[in-house]
Formats: sequence, structure tokens, C-alpha cells
Amino acid sequence: MTSSVPWRQRLSTGTEDIQDEVVRRYRETREGVAYVPAMIWGTLQTEAYATVILGQVVEFLGVPDDVPAGVAKRMERQRVLYDGEHHYDVVLGEQALYTDIGGPEVMGGQIDRILRDIGLPSLTLGIVPVSARVNMHPVHAFNMYGDEVHVELVSSGVTVTEPDEVALYRKAFGRMREAALYGDAAREILGQAGSFWAGARRG
Repeated sequence: MTSSVPWRQRLSTGTEDIQDEVVRRYRETREGVAYVPAMIWGTLQTEAYATVILGQVVEFLGVPDDVPAGVAKRMERQRVLYDGEHHYDVVLGEQALYTDIGGPEVMGGQIDRILRDIGLPSLTLGIVPVSARVNMHPVHAFNMYGDEVHVELVSSGVTVTEPDEVALYRKAFGRMREAALYGDAAREILGQAGSFWAGARRG
């Protein structure tokens, strides 16, 4: 089954309630999967980066502005990276490291955060280089929690639970994973992005 709920409905009381829902989902899911081509995965976002992102959501959708509360919940969700009980297999597009969210200071701090956490036992992080040959047509970002897939569209959030459809998302993730670089190669890509934003700060 596939269900869709408009963002304006889900965020009618602001960003905190939905972040609370996501915190619960992460706590309940021991093994998570995420593919995020153009921005930083929420569970690796710095407070500064998340503040910009949620501020954009509030402004774009015209929902109640409770950004500090929403950001606090997003930071709370990140505890799953350090509790020793969860594991997340995440693939980022290299573009995510260069999409300008908040300017060079915010982006530089964000790259530093990823470099700090890339070696966590709870995290398997791959980066698909912009020039990588990918055996998959371009697809949107998605998160998998067990047998559910969550997709964020412009106007709504979509949940996919039909087994055949979920299997296609698993297949898609596998193909993106095949194109990703890991370990030292991923660190090199991150280091290049960090140098880019350091140069932008000086400029």
C-alpha cells in the first residue's frame, strides 16, 4: 500500500511534532537505509544546517514557525548513532556536499561533522561521485525503516509498504550502493569538499 499526507497537514502545528514522530521511528528501527542525492541526511546534520533546512520548510509551506524546537528534536534523533544498538547504511550523492545550505561556515562545519562520524560502527556511509557510472536512472531521496519506505515530495510525504514496491526500493538502493565510494575514498571526497568551503570562507 502507498499512502500520502500533505506536508501542510502534517506540519499544521509546526516542525516539532513530526520530528518527534521521526525520533520514534528511528528508535524502533535497528537497521535503517537511506539514499540522499542532493542534501545531507538528517541524522548527520549539524544544528546550524538543520536550522537552515527547517527554516526553509517553514517559509516555503507557510506553517507555524517553531524551528528551534524542531531542530532540538532532530538533534535528539541523532542519539541513535551513539547508543550501540542501531546501524544505518547511507548513500549520499557528492552533490549533497556542495548544495549550499546556509553558506560556507555552515557547510564547512557540516563537512567536518561527517568526517568526524564516518568511522562510527553504527554508520556505513558511501558517497556517489558526480562522475560515477550508475546502473540506475536518477531517483529521488528515500529512507527505509524495516519494511516501510518514506519519500519526501514537494507537497507531501509518501509511505510505501507494498512488498513488491519496497523490493524495488531495495534494488534501487543496491545499485546506488554499487556506485558509491567508501572508507578512504569517501574521506578524500569529503576532504575536497571541505577544502572548497574553506576557500569560499576565505574568498
